[in-house]
Amino acid sequence: MIRLLLADDQALVRGALAALLGLEPDLEVVAEVGRGDEVLAAVERSAPDVVLLDVEMPGLDGISAAGQVHARFPEVRILMVTTFGRPGYLRRAIDAGADGFIVKDTPARELADAVRRVQLGLRVVDPALAAETLTAGTSPLTVREREVLAAAAGGGTAAAIAARLHLSEGTVRNHLSAAIGKTGSRTRAEAVRAAERLGWL
Repeated sequence: MIRLLLADDQALVRGALAALLGLEPDLEVVAEVGRGDEVLAAVERSAPDVVLLDVEMPGLDGISAAGQVHARFPEVRILMVTTFGRPGYLRRAIDAGADGFIVKDTPARELADAVRRVQLGLRVVDPALAAETLTAGTSPLTVREREVLAAAAGGGTAAAIAARLHLSEGTVRNHLSAAIGKTGSRTRAEAVRAAERLGWL
């Protein structure tokens, strides 16, 4: 029996996944959480074999949660299951320790098979997303540029972003300018949209 933990902030989706996977004779859902910052504690309590993580969750995003689980419990397999099949997400998830990445419109039988293959130690990646990731290449943004651009997504002046990130206003402007150039954008709002579309944020 393969023990599963489901992490998705949408209760309806989480419930549907639990019901579908629960129909499989060799799969058992042992825990469900709706926030990324609840994942690590749930893994400690329920000892799953495989964790299914959504990318976008409150508290902590799924990719960061995957990194925490992989660092603390390297024997636990991680399968990202998301609505957003963005190439940057795939690369970041694999770098964080995820063993697989599939989109939510995957048929139930294929999802169950993906869980089994991940449990066996195989890498499982949505083929269309894998091809798109190879075409898109790696994110050109540095860690700090990504951090500043993510802060800019919430709006606010350069001074406000600088205060929030404990940086100088000039440093924030320099990072925003670099991010705008690297995304081929004209404004920081365009740069945020481009980076989000590619999964770089």
